[in-house]
Amino acid sequence: MTAAAGIEAAFGMLEGRWKLVILFHLFGGRLLRFSDLERAIPAVSQKMLIQQLRQMEADGIVTRLVHHQVPPKVEYGLTEWGQSLCPALDALLTWTEAKP
Repeated sequence: MTAAAGIEAAFGMLEGRWKLVILFHLFGGRLLRFSDLERAIPAVSQKMLIQQLRQMEADGIVTRLVHHQVPPKVEYGLTEWGQSLCPALDALLTWTEAKP
């Protein structure tokens, strides 16, 4: 795979208005319920949050942990691979903050 194709693939997995915000809230090994993410990102619709989480799960960035109890409990967290995005996004934030 060429470098350009790799960048295109990476951006393809991260494109979506809310994916980077979701990543931010899950960094550090945090496990959050769907309702926690809804509260943390009030501008996102329920439908869009579900869609973004499903795409991130399919891409191997997010894990969905189902606790078999009553009432049902589902938590979302980052996979090890998803967590490895943290340094890259920190570098991107530093780059953005350095804008003249």
